[in-house]
Amino acid sequence: MNHIQTLREHLEEYDIDALLLTEEANRFYATGFHSSGTDGAALITPKGAWYLTDGRYTEAAEKRVGGYLTVAQIRAGRGYSVVLNELIQSEHLRRVGFDDQYMTVSDYEKYKKSLQCELVPAGKLPKTLRQVKDPEELEALEAAQRIGEKALVEILNDVRPGAAERDIAAKLQYLMLRFGASDKSFDPIVVSGPNGSLPHGVPSEKEIRSGEFVTMDFGCVCHGYCSDMTRTVAVGYATDEMRTVYDTVLQAQAAGIAAVRPGVTGKDVDAAARAVIQAAGFGDYFSHSFGHGVGVEIHEQPNASSLNDKPLPAGAVISAEPGIYIPGKLGVRIEDVVVVTEDGARNLMKAPKELIVL
Repeated sequence: MNHIQTLREHLEEYDIDALLLTEEANRFYATGFHSSGTDGAALITPKGAWYLTDGRYTEAAEKRVGGYLTVAQIRAGRGYSVVLNELIQSEHLRRVGFDDQYMTVSDYEKYKKSLQCELVPAGKLPKTLRQVKDPEELEALEAAQRIGEKALVEILNDVRPGAAERDIAAKLQYLMLRFGASDKSFDPIVVSGPNGSLPHGVPSEKEIRSGEFVTMDFGCVCHGYCSDMTRTVAVGYATDEMRTVYDTVLQAQAAGIAAVRPGVTGKDVDAAARAVIQAAGFGDYFSHSFGHGVGVEIHEQPNASSLNDKPLPAGAVISAEPGIYIPGKLGVRIEDVVVVTEDGARNLMKAPKELIVL
């Protein structure tokens, strides 16, 4: 999987002769090869493509992308700037776009001083293209979701009174790797009882008690793409108040997903879900947006938030995760991931959402 040709087709639109990608996620999106952190760079021109990295990754890169990219090895005395300048001269490049939304000021100043070309901000190019997923990307996203769902089924056997939040979180990570993930897409959130009012609470040594909610937010990486899901379950029993809160969140999620379609703004989708929570009297306890884009990174564009007044494009993939968080008492979040289709939304999640009482 690579998007070299797709990126190529937009070089002229950005008035650049080439695109230099130094950020990890953009490098992977472009080339289909992953190297960690700053250990790599990709250069794409109208006719050529190169992947620059050091000796730790060159053999793997040649095996993975050698058929459609030239792999150049970086070594002592022959760093990124040296190799890039050779390519700039041989390809007669004058204006080279770079991912300004990720590159540090320090790296920019270094490249600006050393590269024999004009550096042009072009981070919007990969950022915009990454919003719309192609069939192969959707297949990878669904594969990641299936792994997460299998982990959910297994972890429910461990959620019981006396189990510690931290142990549940650790087991979730193990299960996702066991079922085929290459990594977690973020650190799992497992919070119970009053800790549930912390949307991004850190799993602690707190033990789960009967009569509490347990919220589990987790995801994994499969074929380079992320999954994201949240389920809240009750242990032992659920009070009337707990059921009311849960049902409100579930209805809000349904309303938000129903509002999703091409051309509708992220703001409107968020408002549809928020209206349900406000009408139920819990408006002050919904403290984040309805959702965010999911793809190569766990958080990317487009967002379904009150700050996004831009229309959602067909092919975008967003999370659907409203929540209610009552400080010191409880919290509920239910999260699926949906793809914006030509006539609405398709839920990539198959896990049940009715309240489970363990």
